[in-house]
Amino acid sequence: MELVPDIQLKEENNKVILVGEVIEDLKISHETFNEKFYSFKISVKRLSGDTDELEIVISEKILNKDIIKVGNTVVVDGEIRSYNYIMENEERRKLILSVFAKEVREIKEEDLTTNEVTLIGYICKKPIYRKTPFGREIADILLAVNRIYGKSDYLPCIAWGRNAKFAENNLNVGDKAKITGRFQSREYIKKNGEVEEKKIAYEISLSGIEKIEEKVEEVEVQD
Repeated sequence: MELVPDIQLKEENNKVILVGEVIEDLKISHETFNEKFYSFKISVKRLSGDTDELEIVISEKILNKDIIKVGNTVVVDGEIRSYNYIMENEERRKLILSVFAKEVREIKEEDLTTNEVTLIGYICKKPIYRKTPFGREIADILLAVNRIYGKSDYLPCIAWGRNAKFAENNLNVGDKAKITGRFQSREYIKKNGEVEEKKIAYEISLSGIEKIEEKVEEVEVQD
């Protein structure tokens, strides 16, 4: 008898729903196998009044140009995707995050605010726990979320307070975890010598996290 992991997911492992205002016109993103993909940006309100400006990528096959216009409020249903962008004149790569839209529809309720993310994936690095200069407990998590055809998205997440302590004490490389939260853009200052440069980080801000114990089933192995 041999034990093998049951890796089949019984639910979606990458889901995001956003409601926001279109703030950038459509533009060509890329083309794959003669299928064109477009990108645009939306502004999603937080309860605090701040906003997150997030990039959406959509296939021409489901694109409705009458809906995606600056000023319109839309609902975006999709997945968070990542890819490595090679910086010009540099030898380093930058991890780019965007929402791959499965559906975009217009709504008239301008005051609605929705930013919900659910991910199931595997811990890539040991969570890094630290305290901010203001004394807030946080932990950085890198989650690998599988998609079809053997590809994975590597998604940076940030945990706060008790979730940060949980991640530090309970999660190790290779562990399976479920994360809920929101997709956010965060401005920060990067110092390059004496020069300060404004940068924007994209990440999932956690509201909940749990470790998933892998199920195993017995499979007979014939000699």
